[in-house]
Amino acid sequence: MNLNLLDRNNNTSILIAGIFAVIIGLGVARFAFTSLLPPMLDSFLTVTYAGILASVNFAGYLSGSIFSMFIKDINQKVILFRVGIVLAILTTIILGVTTNEIIWFIARLVAGFAAAMAFVVGSAIVMTKLNFENKTKAMGIHFSGIGFSILTTDLISRAVLSNGGDWQDSWIVLVVFATIASIYSMYILSFDKKIDTKVVKHKFDTSLFSFFVILIIMAYFTEGVGFVVQGTFLPDIINSIEGLEGYGNLTWTLVGLAGIPSCIIWMRLAHKYGSINIIIIALFIQMIGILIPTITSNMYLNLLSGVLFGGTFVGLVGMFMNLGGKLAKGNPVVLMGAVTTSYGIGQVVAPLYSVYFIEEYGNYDYALYLTAFIVFGGILLLLFSKTIMTEEQKQL
Repeated sequence: MNLNLLDRNNNTSILIAGIFAVIIGLGVARFAFTSLLPPMLDSFLTVTYAGILASVNFAGYLSGSIFSMFIKDINQKVILFRVGIVLAILTTIILGVTTNEIIWFIARLVAGFAAAMAFVVGSAIVMTKLNFENKTKAMGIHFSGIGFSILTTDLISRAVLSNGGDWQDSWIVLVVFATIASIYSMYILSFDKKIDTKVVKHKFDTSLFSFFVILIIMAYFTEGVGFVVQGTFLPDIINSIEGLEGYGNLTWTLVGLAGIPSCIIWMRLAHKYGSINIIIIALFIQMIGILIPTITSNMYLNLLSGVLFGGTFVGLVGMFMNLGGKLAKGNPVVLMGAVTTSYGIGQVVAPLYSVYFIEEYGNYDYALYLTAFIVFGGILLLLFSKTIMTEEQKQL
């Protein structure tokens, strides 16, 4: 078998380049911030400002995600994908060379937009380029890049810190890594010649938004909230528990490890047992993981909370997006936009209420209680949706 990794049309090359794009867009431009949060808090950041930066980062991501849904031409997607990769790298350099709060605010906002271009648009290019009969399994491999993005950036950051570097050195090393990876990613995720795309105009079809679909959209909002508190603060949450100081980063590494296979496993289960049933189970497991740090200071249980978080959030994104695509039938853009917006609003809101509770009570417990309560609300919405499902929807 001739495996040429420089062949733009080779499925393996496309998947590797796609995973590199996820590592740059989500790992370097987003999740590395969580990984480096403890040393940055020790140095100059406050928890409050970290929460605000997380919120604006997700606001940037939300705006980019919505924007990307209206780009139909694949050639434009390639250009925007490259812009996203370059912006992800440039906004990361800023974090390594200055501690000016206003510049950081702008950089995190732009980094969020860049992440959406690299991930959402990049995923669309991967899906277009892959040459498989059934692309669902292949996209499961692509989404495992979310887990890899956490793990890779965390290991790089830790390697720099453990070899005498500080958090600013970590950002610079991440930039060097991202620059090298971006060359391959941008080369493979493009086309040998201009592609003629037939743009299908879809009118805004309000009939898509049945009561069942609205319940799904609301449930995805609760998952946006469920994801973001641990996704922003988990290393610091663990470090703030008496006796677990210093275990925050190990927990975050486990999040990445658990995230790698999770999408593939959950998507298979959803295919076999029905999306709604499996999403309910995944949300319940995530809720348990959110509550663990508030209940016990046991090291193993708190490490498990990282595994439960990493093992659910990637799969939940995959399952909700897949369900949204199926419910939309031939008109995915509008519904995908609604689903993504709902999730994005949850991501923007959650760090802000977390900051309020942390300032008010001096710990993360109340932020985690409210988050778990909101995720439980998502479970109730989905249980209710099961009572009004059509036979066709039960098959999804």
